[in-house]
Amino acid sequence: MTARLSDIAAQAGVSEATVSRVLNGKPGVSATTRQSVLTALDLLGYERPVRLRQRSAGLIGLITPELENPIFPAFAQVIGQALTRQGYTPVLATQTPGGSTEDELVEMLVERGVAGIIFVSGLHADSTADMERYERLHGQGVPFALINGFSDKIKAPFISPDDRGAMRLAVTHLAALGHERIGLAVGPKRYVPVLRKIQGFVRSMDEVLGVPAAVVERQLIQHSLYTLEGGQAAASALLGSGCTAVVTASDMMALGAIRAARQHGLDVPRDVSVVGFDDSPLIAFTDPPLTTIRQPVTAMGQAAVRALLEEIGGTPAPHSEFVFLPELVVRGSTAARPGSQGSVSVPVQRDERNPTGG
Repeated sequence: MTARLSDIAAQAGVSEATVSRVLNGKPGVSATTRQSVLTALDLLGYERPVRLRQRSAGLIGLITPELENPIFPAFAQVIGQALTRQGYTPVLATQTPGGSTEDELVEMLVERGVAGIIFVSGLHADSTADMERYERLHGQGVPFALINGFSDKIKAPFISPDDRGAMRLAVTHLAALGHERIGLAVGPKRYVPVLRKIQGFVRSMDEVLGVPAAVVERQLIQHSLYTLEGGQAAASALLGSGCTAVVTASDMMALGAIRAARQHGLDVPRDVSVVGFDDSPLIAFTDPPLTTIRQPVTAMGQAAVRALLEEIGGTPAPHSEFVFLPELVVRGSTAARPGSQGSVSVPVQRDERNPTGG
């Protein structure tokens, strides 16, 4: 308790005795000082005592496409915590196979009087979807922010990782390990993040390894589902075409790629290297620990909350895209191509939970 008091006191710029009086509801503390202590609690991640918690400022809807992929619960946790600290109550609405559609979830949330909505990987990411649905939401006076996807037809703040840059990181890393025939396993082509990953992959394969775009697009890209089975199917095709390394669009697909390699009688990473995308919870503890592109979930989730609350507060954030830089986390699923010692030396981010990189 002493350590907590000292941390809170230092953050608020007051004495530990003052912090104690605020936490225990004692008199003799000005409103300004009391608010400084409460703000320090929020910034440090401590829960406020029940009697000091703000009354809810309203409901905020959070719509995700599913929860089976661990990246979506990760986003939900970050966004939910950020909203709660600002006095809002998050309402998680998840699409399920055969269940409610995004439009039905939006209708349900609007009927319940939400103050705003955050969409994660919603229809805004589908280049074939009708974007008029978001304009209608504007017409109902409901502010919103969107994560992972972009359309210039929607007037709202967008939050995205740099998908093109992520592919550059992956290709450069694998090329440095001596891999020359690298495959990409991604989702359906109609999704904006997929299109961007393809663009980044094609360009990087050309600039880093000199592989012509036509060859990459014809031989080295496989589309499938964002699932373990989807990754397995896509990777199996890529391995069949002679790829010694596979970059995937999600960690779940990467686990499928590892399964495909083993079915082909290949070892990961001795015979085949695999790179994931997201750095989902627990992915550092798979067999082998997965080299992946870390999506900056915390920064992106908090940025989406800030942007939405600015919209709600009447000072809209710029209706443009805020792009966050991902990072390569090297673990145990990538290694030098058989018979190669690598060709280029490039710095990489190694995982602090696995300092040797595998």
